[in-house]
Amino acid sequence: MTLHLHDLDAAVAHIRAHVDGPLHVGAPLGIGKPHRLLNALYHAALADPTRPLALYTALSLDPPSGGADLEGRFIGPFARRHFGEDFVRLAYVEALRRDALPPHVSVEEFYMQSGAMLGSTQAQRRYASLNYTHVARALVDRGVNVLVQKVAASEDGAHLSLSSNTDLTFDTIDALVAAGHPRPLVVAEIDPELPWLGGTAVVDAAFFDIVVTPPPPYPRLFGLPRQPVSDADYAIGFHASALVRDGGTLQIGIGALADALCHALALRHTDNAAYRRVLHALDPGLATHPAVVACGGLDPFETGLYGCSEMINEGFKRLVEVGVIRRKVVDKAALMRRANDGSASALDRELIERDGEFLHGAFYLGSPDFYAWLRGLDDDTRRGIGMKRVGEVNELYGLDEGLERLQRREARFFNSCMMATALGAAVSDALDDGRVVSGVGGQYNFVAMAHALPDARSALLLRATRETRGRREPNIRWNYGHTTIPRHLRDLYITEYGIADVRGATDEDCVLAMARVADAEHQPALLDRARAAGKLDPRFVRPPAWERNTAARLRDALAPLRRDGTLPAYPLGSDFDAVEQRLLAALGWLKSATATRGGKLRTVFMALRAGRTGDTAALQRMALDAPRGLQERLLARLLALALRRTAADAAPPVPGG
Repeated sequence: MTLHLHDLDAAVAHIRAHVDGPLHVGAPLGIGKPHRLLNALYHAALADPTRPLALYTALSLDPPSGGADLEGRFIGPFARRHFGEDFVRLAYVEALRRDALPPHVSVEEFYMQSGAMLGSTQAQRRYASLNYTHVARALVDRGVNVLVQKVAASEDGAHLSLSSNTDLTFDTIDALVAAGHPRPLVVAEIDPELPWLGGTAVVDAAFFDIVVTPPPPYPRLFGLPRQPVSDADYAIGFHASALVRDGGTLQIGIGALADALCHALALRHTDNAAYRRVLHALDPGLATHPAVVACGGLDPFETGLYGCSEMINEGFKRLVEVGVIRRKVVDKAALMRRANDGSASALDRELIERDGEFLHGAFYLGSPDFYAWLRGLDDDTRRGIGMKRVGEVNELYGLDEGLERLQRREARFFNSCMMATALGAAVSDALDDGRVVSGVGGQYNFVAMAHALPDARSALLLRATRETRGRREPNIRWNYGHTTIPRHLRDLYITEYGIADVRGATDEDCVLAMARVADAEHQPALLDRARAAGKLDPRFVRPPAWERNTAARLRDALAPLRRDGTLPAYPLGSDFDAVEQRLLAALGWLKSATATRGGKLRTVFMALRAGRTGDTAALQRMALDAPRGLQERLLARLLALALRRTAADAAPPVPGG
């Protein structure tokens, strides 16, 4: 019998009484994690050192905190407004940051909030490098005996929706039982803020052993702030969009590169003339690029795309709204085969339209606007979205490989990486000293699937350079001490300077393709390394056209499209108000200008000479309109200088979310 409770401490007491010995607790990643219940479990463990607690999870989301410097003055008020004053932070995350978990408590994650735990030795030591689809198997090895999850409830409470996280719950229970383990204690925490999604995400309340409905208030869900999209991001996104074929399948990651790609796909469909103007500004010959000819297209979407992505996010919202994501699939192989080969009858098409789904995911994560959209879906759109097990979404070798192959025709898998090598390996999750930035997640799954499907492609997106201590460093390198995707799985790489199609290429051809999309400043050194290694003809001379790969040329090419609104700073909407958008641009300029000792001295000198007159609203927002003391006066002058420097380049502000 399911135990229904309203008290978190009572739920914890029941969990601890039900399970003998150490607690091995599994919790979903992202917003499916029940923060209040996990905090109650953690505090109970702190009070009883004789009872070990091991938590297995991923992506423990934690809002940023403020401070006295410029970044802190910006973040503090924004975080309080965006996340809410009553947001429940995870107590174990705060302890991990300080390496302060007690010896009898351990936290093991297979994916971390990007860059958040680089300084935590406890988090780094307990990181598990796993493909997303291998996590359920690992949880069996760990002997998980409790699963906890946040859920949405039907009005009568008889049914619960796993909503944001169908990814691992079913797979883990099945794997444990198949391995001969007892079914774990399965505990739900109901959250009225969590959007209801139906279909396979819905279970009877009796699926759970304990259902906890804590009293209000109910804090907001963790909302990812939407970031501004740079010129490089837009160039990458538009190049990528030309590789998508109408009637195909789409998987995307998250972040500014994904936002740019989704804006490009939406523009391709809704204003094709404007879309082509952007492509022409980037590369007048892009339409004839061999990869675009072989597997892409530039026209609007007549059939539409089917979305199949481990994560449903902001970009999918836009693509559903404008009609790009609309190709429906059904779980009937014969019907899908007829739909694909063009022999579907009128009755077949009627069945697909009635029963089909156009978007499948294993979890979702986004902004408050995204969650509001999910809550307000009309019935037809809601029925078109299916939440699935991660094993069904991220690989072919699950319940029905033949069906999944039919559904995922012309699949394009777009993911980002931090760096790539000239020989085609990708660096996405960790540094060369072994420290983990994020995790492998599903990236390897999708890259491997692209090679397993005959008409699919994997494209890894990366910026050609990054700024480190005031210097522009290359992201396309000869070699690196860690790789996420091996070079034998190389396929497509996209930078702001173009598309490198390296699937099946020889090493020399791969080097040339990668150097072609590298920043012009770093191409000679890359080519010299290749010659020294015997991977490049010594007589090769860099073509003059390659020297056009510069940030200045890209900025000039896109400037008119920035000014006329074709390429807005926040294409999917913004969580920052107009003043904050100006401040973000100013703070970005200031960070770059002061990255070196010389740059810092020059910037301070200019700020002292110029004074602090200017954007009064921005100075007020940062509590620097009436500075007190030497430090605040200097901060005010630095900020005023940055605001003036970025005002001329500022795009029209986007209303806040």
